Amino acid sequence: MLQTAECAGTGQVRTDTVASVIELGRSDVFRRNFLAATSAYALGALNLPDPESITRRINRAGGVRVGSGEVTAVRQMTKALGDTAAELGGGHARHLAVRYLTEDVSPWLNGTYAEPTGRALFAATSQLVHLAGWMAQDEGNQGAAQRYYAHAYALAAEAGDPELSATALRGLAVQAIGLGPKFGAVALRLSETCVEQAKSLDDPRAVSYYQTTLAEAAALDGDRRLAVRALAASQTAIEKTPGVPPGESWASHFSIGRWAHHSGMILARLGDLDGGTDHLHQSLEIHGLDRRRSRAIVLADLGQVHLRQGDPDAALSTWTEFLDCADGIRSVKVSEAAQDMCARLERYRHVPEAEEIRRRAEPLLPALET
Repeated sequence: MLQTAECAGTGQVRTDTVASVIELGRSDVFRRNFLAATSAYALGALNLPDPESITRRINRAGGVRVGSGEVTAVRQMTKALGDTAAELGGGHARHLAVRYLTEDVSPWLNGTYAEPTGRALFAATSQLVHLAGWMAQDEGNQGAAQRYYAHAYALAAEAGDPELSATALRGLAVQAIGLGPKFGAVALRLSETCVEQAKSLDDPRAVSYYQTTLAEAAALDGDRRLAVRALAASQTAIEKTPGVPPGESWASHFSIGRWAHHSGMILARLGDLDGGTDHLHQSLEIHGLDRRRSRAIVLADLGQVHLRQGDPDAALSTWTEFLDCADGIRSVKVSEAAQDMCARLERYRHVPEAEEIRRRAEPLLPALET
């Protein structure tokens, strides 16, 4: 049963964050059908944090005693699972992340700890829950992803960690961007709040990470002026990173290669196809990408932009590379990229190379619902 607490002076009943996220994980273990992602839930996430959640747990009697070793364990497990998912897609081993949350981390969250340990534990759990959301989204389970992102935000806010709070909001914003124009206003509001949350940060990678998302959301929503301004801010920030080693957080690993990918697609959305192509090539050739999943997605996007430029030969060549790279990856983004590619190749059915690409892409296409 979910625990509840009354907010001081308001009479409002709030669901305890820890109880809520563990219940979410257990539901995920035993059933796969979640509600669809909605704009109302995404915006409602901004009201989820419970500032007293940690306070209620500090030094309470009962439960396993928790220290820095347990916090380190959560961080290391999250990194190991995240590395696998980044290489092979979120469809691999998501159940391991969820079971680790419900079976191993749950007793620690409900254990005995001092306030500094509690805040560190909530922050580490926020990263694990965010990963579960990313994996669910990459598997195509948008409803589950949205709920994990929202809980990651609540945990991070309760831990007092502005970077993790901003990163969780970015997860919700990126998901909204991926859901298309009908979520444009929601994506813009979430990304604006994400940037606001990050005002106190001095890591240029993190600043670029959030400003790039704001630029994407603004471009989707048709606000060209804001998109250009946010993209310029993201470029200014990312250009400050050479020679600065990345930290341990999700945002601190935002590289100039990944920035080039995102900025290329933003420019293409704004109608600058040549600029978009240059940035995508920069992402692949100059800076490189260290994950097969990421490289496959960039190649798929580059092929699409080549075709929009009226260069089908370059598109076919790039999409052949995409198929070589995508083999064995379980990611809905790769599946959707393959589906988009095949739809665009319909007009080239008379071209043998195009038909060969369509044939090779069949194993990547989303399964038809029956």
